[in-house]
Amino acid sequence: METQKFNYDNNIVKAFLYATIVFGLVGFLLGLSAALMLFYPELPEFLFGTDDTTIQSLRSGNIQGLINTQGAMGFGRIRMLHTSAVIFAFVCNSFFCGAYYSMQRLLKTRMYSDTLSWIHFWSWQLMIVAVVITFLMGINTSKEYAEHEWPIDILITFSWVIFGINMFGTIAKRRVRHLYVAIWFYIATWIAVAMLHIFNNLEVPLSFTSWKSYSVYAGVKDALVQWWYGHNAVAFVLTTPVLGLMYYFMPKAAQRPVFSYKLSIIHFWSLIFVYLWAGPHHLQYTALPAWAQAVGTGFSIMLIAPSWGGMLNGLLTLRGAWDKVRENPILKFFVVAITCYGMATFEGPLLATKSLNKIGHYTDWVIGHVHLGALGWNGFMAFGVVYYLVPIMWRTPLWSKKLANWHFWLGTLGIIFYAVPMYISGFTQGLMWKQFNPDGTLMYKNWLDTVTAIIPYFKMRFLGGILYLSGAILMVVNVIRTVRSGSFQKEVPAEAPALADIGSSRKEGEGVHLWLERTPKLLSILAFITVAIGGLIEIVPTLSLKQSVPTITAVKPYTPLELEGRDLYVREGCNSCHSQMIRPFRDEIVRFEGKNGQYSKAGEFIYDRPFLWGSKRTGPDLHREGGRNPDSWHFKHMYNPRITSAGSIMPRFPWLITNKLDRTQMVDKMRLMKNTFDVPYSKAEIDSANQWADNQSKAIVQRIYSEANDLKDQMEKEKAAKGVSYVPLEQREIVAMIAYLQRLGTDIKTTQIQTASAE
Repeated sequence: METQKFNYDNNIVKAFLYATIVFGLVGFLLGLSAALMLFYPELPEFLFGTDDTTIQSLRSGNIQGLINTQGAMGFGRIRMLHTSAVIFAFVCNSFFCGAYYSMQRLLKTRMYSDTLSWIHFWSWQLMIVAVVITFLMGINTSKEYAEHEWPIDILITFSWVIFGINMFGTIAKRRVRHLYVAIWFYIATWIAVAMLHIFNNLEVPLSFTSWKSYSVYAGVKDALVQWWYGHNAVAFVLTTPVLGLMYYFMPKAAQRPVFSYKLSIIHFWSLIFVYLWAGPHHLQYTALPAWAQAVGTGFSIMLIAPSWGGMLNGLLTLRGAWDKVRENPILKFFVVAITCYGMATFEGPLLATKSLNKIGHYTDWVIGHVHLGALGWNGFMAFGVVYYLVPIMWRTPLWSKKLANWHFWLGTLGIIFYAVPMYISGFTQGLMWKQFNPDGTLMYKNWLDTVTAIIPYFKMRFLGGILYLSGAILMVVNVIRTVRSGSFQKEVPAEAPALADIGSSRKEGEGVHLWLERTPKLLSILAFITVAIGGLIEIVPTLSLKQSVPTITAVKPYTPLELEGRDLYVREGCNSCHSQMIRPFRDEIVRFEGKNGQYSKAGEFIYDRPFLWGSKRTGPDLHREGGRNPDSWHFKHMYNPRITSAGSIMPRFPWLITNKLDRTQMVDKMRLMKNTFDVPYSKAEIDSANQWADNQSKAIVQRIYSEANDLKDQMEKEKAAKGVSYVPLEQREIVAMIAYLQRLGTDIKTTQIQTASAE
């Protein structure tokens, strides 16, 4: 058969490689900033100004600079920006970089369309820039790993579809009959991410000219769908695509074939089947139905087998080549990456068991676990791919192997100094929260006692982050010097015979999987069925059966002012540090009961869009916050938490005190809730929404003034100074926030709770 000549496209690979490096640094810097604020919450005050004379500042005596930031440097926003930057900007760009390089060579063809390649690249980078801008402005949904608002969700979908068309088009015109294992993982990644992204991000915009939207799911149902997505975002964004890269780049770097073809098959199909069932393990002991929690635990334990099968397949590929690891920094990165993958995928199932989950959930143990995977598995695989590609594409040896080795050791030390302190911190938190005195009272009743005990570990974690970032900076220097000393090869000549058409039917004596490997359509359909089964069985019953969430008659919809306050709470990213889920543990009920004394019930969340159960407690749980503290306390706490709680690491929110509440969409929000989600607002309530909000805000301000004369005097002085430009306290954002916080958990404090039967 005649040999065909063609060229591989290195240009698109270079673009994604540069994006990986740039956004990697951005993501690490954001993470370092968030880590710093956990023991130095005054960082925004230092940078922008403060009225606190005990704090050094670049603008001492002037808090207006901090107010003018409108919370852009707030911990909640920086934290969500960090997670999105690392996942969507760093890891995804590294996957696209490796995929565009490996697919062309594995399929012996250029990408299906150069135009689609570049549309994919620029639309993805545009999405990342849009995320940065909107998150800094406080435009977000608060849903973990899916904080982007609806226009950005559409842009992600568009970009992902373009990538899929390009990938499947390339597979269709391949010159290699059987698909290599890396391609299987790319296909499963594309299918699963498309399914997860679409179903989790179903939301209703307030209007097509507004960024604001509300999830189509509420409460328990939203929690289940979100963690079905959240856990499997870890699976199909942070794991399966990177496994595809492992299966290509590890054998290439080691110059050895993959250890076991059969193990690759078992690894692939078992992993994509089991992963989709494990999401509920993030919701142990919550208001989620018990059967879903049990299924999540069971399948999480099962995940150990396929995950470790993949780890062993990667490490055993080095059989007979371990001597190369000593000399080759690329292999060093790959070995530690795969080892971290094995450790994280063993630890995850352990945390899914109820025995350990009751200690580990909401603590820094989970943070250590996540970063072992992110820094070790994802980061080191990305670094290894960069070090592999740069010398090849620029046709020159790496400028400095010594510098690459320094990067490896700094990065490894960074992971250790990050993860180990977080494990110790997590164990400390989990145990301190549950300690009782002999007389039955909590040993550490004051939440701040459990916070101050772990601050030294936050500082050690920050040191780990500095080490990790320092290594990445060395990589940037190494890449720049290598690029300057080499000559980039944009088009790489290649040749291969055309693929003969032998039909798609299975031949006599042909193995089933060999047949699947040469029939991409059938392989893709089976992969879709495999990944969809778990979601269908877990989610469909919960969404379709009204009985799964009993109705509590005492639970009423939020008032217009409370609804606005809840949106402010989401805007500021408060759920990054505060949960709203009291689990049925003695210590949590005693600690958080306030006047309401009950653990959280599923029926309490039926009007919560989105749910706000949280995944980390830096501050205390807020589900029973209503009525625990006076309104004036909340006012002062938001202005400066260290006034009310000495030693607090909570950031300040002075702009809430000065901003006028934007009520222009308040009535539209109520109409949307009623017309789209069947929230039982009456027409009279909607028509009188502004009067309703006025009455509630006046009552709150009256309580503030009666509780704190100093605040009343302060407002009167401000009114005298500003004159006609003065905004009454009743019209400010802080009042809406207080209204929401004082509502939390108060619905079921009544003596008799009736549960309506669901029909």
